[in-house]
Amino acid sequence: MKILVVDDEQDIRTLFEQRFRREIRNGELDFSFAYSGEEALTYINGHFSEIVLILSDINMPGMSGIELLRRIRTMHPTAPPTIMMITAYNDEENYNQAKKYGADDFLNKPIDFSNLKQKLTESL
Repeated sequence: MKILVVDDEQDIRTLFEQRFRREIRNGELDFSFAYSGEEALTYINGHFSEIVLILSDINMPGMSGIELLRRIRTMHPTAPPTIMMITAYNDEENYNQAKKYGADDFLNKPIDFSNLKQKLTESL
């Protein structure tokens, strides 16, 4: 399963690679990382048919995760990919906007990796 993680925090890559070491080694999960909404759009334009899941932070400098979501759903109006939004804030306005633009699920920061693993395992 090809997963694009979009987050402006550079250490997110290390966290995902540590938490999903076995799944990556077994070839079950393949992660790519983008550190801004703009970088994510560039990556998506070249790899859209490969991506099964996008995990995107909502609050990022420049293009927000909400704007990224809106642009992805505008450019590619039919799913896939599944898009999960990640937020550090339990903010109803962001939640409503993300649902409006087609978010499939939500995760809170700090990420509960056991919960995320369960969601990904159900998708495999």
